[in-house]
Amino acid sequence: MDHERLAALDKAHVWHPFTWQPEWEQRDPLIVAAAEGCELIDTRGRRYLDGIGSLWVGLHGHRHPAVDRAVREQLDRVAHSTLLGQASPPSIELAARLAELSPAGLSRTFYSDSGSTAVEVALKMAFQAKQQLGQSRRTRFAALRHAYHGDTIGSVSVGGIDLFHAVYRPLLFDALHLDCPSFREDEEALADRAVAAIRAEGASLAALVVEPLVQGAAGMRMHSPAFLRPVLEAAREVGAYVILDEVATGFGRTGSLFAAEQLDFEPDFLCLGKALTNGYLPLAATLTTEAVYRAFGAERAHTFFHGHTYTGNALACAAALASLELIDEERTLERVAAIGAELRGLLAELERELPEVYQVRQTGLMVGVELRRPDGSPYNYNYRMGDRVCMAAREFGVVLRPLGDVIVLMPPPAMSLPQVRALVMGVKASIRAIFH
Repeated sequence: MDHERLAALDKAHVWHPFTWQPEWEQRDPLIVAAAEGCELIDTRGRRYLDGIGSLWVGLHGHRHPAVDRAVREQLDRVAHSTLLGQASPPSIELAARLAELSPAGLSRTFYSDSGSTAVEVALKMAFQAKQQLGQSRRTRFAALRHAYHGDTIGSVSVGGIDLFHAVYRPLLFDALHLDCPSFREDEEALADRAVAAIRAEGASLAALVVEPLVQGAAGMRMHSPAFLRPVLEAAREVGAYVILDEVATGFGRTGSLFAAEQLDFEPDFLCLGKALTNGYLPLAATLTTEAVYRAFGAERAHTFFHGHTYTGNALACAAALASLELIDEERTLERVAAIGAELRGLLAELERELPEVYQVRQTGLMVGVELRRPDGSPYNYNYRMGDRVCMAAREFGVVLRPLGDVIVLMPPPAMSLPQVRALVMGVKASIRAIFH
């Protein structure tokens, strides 16, 4: 392929997400032309380990024959038909399968097209249900500090990352933001504070929304079930719904199919996306209970007036069904355990050997490697050390993406153990190339 021509066209016409365009325009871009298994292939034919699962969506690797086949077979039937006043076999089968796999009580699925919209749907459903159940004072939402739930106005309102969200403050609704742990803070004390805040505001709360166990976009901030469970239980005690945003944590990333399983808690809403289709096509799902569903049936005006043109797209649902089958057939959760254990040992070595590695945070296959000065102080944000390390990684055959100065690793469970070792060695070599 003509790399130079494509690079020039890209810089002339494409606006990339979460990207400072002036810097992008000065770089030679990585243009992915093909992929195979857990490798990406650029327009010059060079191969790279996909260390972030193409932004956390990959489970079974690229071009998996079973998912390819499912999409091709669906193409022979119909590519898309609306769910507004119609139905389709793949969307029906997928909703039934999600009800089987998800925490008990989540019997209803509403489809959308991204994690942001899955959360937006949950917020609107929770608000409208409370209003229609006669609980008109319940107009607020609670969320954890440092949260990221997406980029639509509602999901930004319950977010808590100033770098992403501060500029939109005049557009947002007010939310109650609760303290939550970082790597070395007292979880019990923070849980007590969060519970007290929920109880104080309880009569006004429609719902609490959280990313269970791992706050991904916050830099892989981890918290334990011991912290989160009393917070969720307090929300339920005061009459608020509980929304678990498992867009990033779902489908085995934390070691169980859903992080909710480790909490031993049954939410009122479960938001899914990213890995749902193994990255093949955009699809998200908001699961909820029969009780919430019935709150919309008393009269015609109680209809949920929300939808998307591509809701329940047949190709995407076919890909998702195939991906879910592979989780059992290829023993994905067992692979997560094996790769997670391998990563833990390799990352401990990384932390010991490199003084610039301040902390390694890991839950399952969700990893954050935080870079700081050897004295523990952070680097100036404008130095963009995380970005520099990730750019250097390409020279060692690895694709990574930073969150500030946190290097994120999210290897697909389909990776072999030798590939996992090569991934971590690439991270180590990249850090050394920048700092030594």
